[in-house]
Amino acid sequence: MSHALHLLDPVGDPKPKEECGVFGVWAPGEEVAKLTYYGLFALQHRGQESAGIGVSDGDRIMVYKDMGLVSQVFDEPTLNSLTGHIAIGHDRYSTTGASVWKNAQPTYRATPNGGVALAHNGNLTNTGELQAWLRERDAHARVAAKDRMDSTNDTWLVTALLASLQGSTWDAALQVLPRLQGAFCFTFMDAGALYAARDPQGVRPLVLGRLERGWVVASETAALDIVGATFIREVEPGELICIDDGGLRSARFAEANPKGCLFEYVYLARPDTIIAGRRVHSVRVEIGRTLAMESAVDADLVIPTPESGIPSAIGYAEASGIPYGLGLVKNSYVGRTFIEPSQTIRQLGIRLKLNPIRDIIEGKRLVVVDDSIVRGNTQRALVKMLREAGAAEVHVRISSPPVEWPCFYGIDFATRAELIAPGMSVDEICRSIGADSLAYISLEGLVASSGVSKRRLCRACFDGQYPIPVPEGTAEKMRLIAQESDDDE
Repeated sequence: MSHALHLLDPVGDPKPKEECGVFGVWAPGEEVAKLTYYGLFALQHRGQESAGIGVSDGDRIMVYKDMGLVSQVFDEPTLNSLTGHIAIGHDRYSTTGASVWKNAQPTYRATPNGGVALAHNGNLTNTGELQAWLRERDAHARVAAKDRMDSTNDTWLVTALLASLQGSTWDAALQVLPRLQGAFCFTFMDAGALYAARDPQGVRPLVLGRLERGWVVASETAALDIVGATFIREVEPGELICIDDGGLRSARFAEANPKGCLFEYVYLARPDTIIAGRRVHSVRVEIGRTLAMESAVDADLVIPTPESGIPSAIGYAEASGIPYGLGLVKNSYVGRTFIEPSQTIRQLGIRLKLNPIRDIIEGKRLVVVDDSIVRGNTQRALVKMLREAGAAEVHVRISSPPVEWPCFYGIDFATRAELIAPGMSVDEICRSIGADSLAYISLEGLVASSGVSKRRLCRACFDGQYPIPVPEGTAEKMRLIAQESDDDE
């Protein structure tokens, strides 16, 4: 999170953030930069620190990127200057590499064949091994120090590796991709073709769509919808796709071992997106139904924490028979500005984001449905605010299990020490946030609600079972930090 956006988080407890959203289009005769702009607009929830678009006209690649939201980075004259028939785009939230301009994407590296540009969603876990390989490649090619990458993220590393290999981009990709470990969805391009690739576990979503005169790849189906593309299928785990004048071709670079991120269903993906054949909104409603069956309570009203708690609150109300109501109004523009708030404004806390409707909640026994608890600060402030607005009781229901482990695949759960769940029981957390009761959905209930087999899901943030090896040094650092936190307590 950028410094200014961090300051605008009123209680120091930001929601988990996805690393980014990616988009790509091959469409001769279309304004591909504008299509990409709208695609990135649909994916803005996945990354809000920087945005960028790369375009090729068949001879050269132009990349334009900057810090800020899509609407802040691009205007009409800029988009009109990005002409061509191939484009890739990126919304970034940093989990690897600082939030600075040089780490914005797409990344670009020159090649004898006209260059390669790449956008990445996810997080690689074997960057040390890849850096050693790149040093060998650069030394073999006698690349000058001034031409070596100066970025701090893993995306630059992959771009440089693709550019360091002789032959076509397709051949280079088939050499590089099998050596990558971690979560990655790539859209990349050379002067004449659009490419897409997804890691063998398929941790992050990536889909393929059809335009009347072209093709689209995107992180979510919602981005296909906004540009009028028809959903064709998901890019398969371990698959590389190329789209050029010869049409679409595909190859396997690794055997598929699906482990889709379970947290996409809980919070990360847009509710109108389809993952594994199911609309995310429908899954979240089902999660709410399951939550109601697992944790019933006598109450007068079910209210969501907007916006992510709404579908599960609807499901909870349906299954419990308790009326559903809108007890909180969200200011959608908090966190969408780079103007630093004053100390007086920051002290208003959660009211910067949410305001209770006293007429609806006063005197009521409330069930408040939210998607997750990270550090507990937001829920603590929310419960206090609802009581001050006259709520008789506040029962908190969470549509995910306790988040107990960090994510190494592209979500910003950094260490166990930063999470409230590992060190406290549910009853202790309940007392900490000041609620009358607290319940989480079970992991089994969440998996069942998703409709996906447990063995085909990454559940690491809930159960610590990492489907892709975690770097030993990183894991050890995580344990040490958690131990230091325990010692301090």
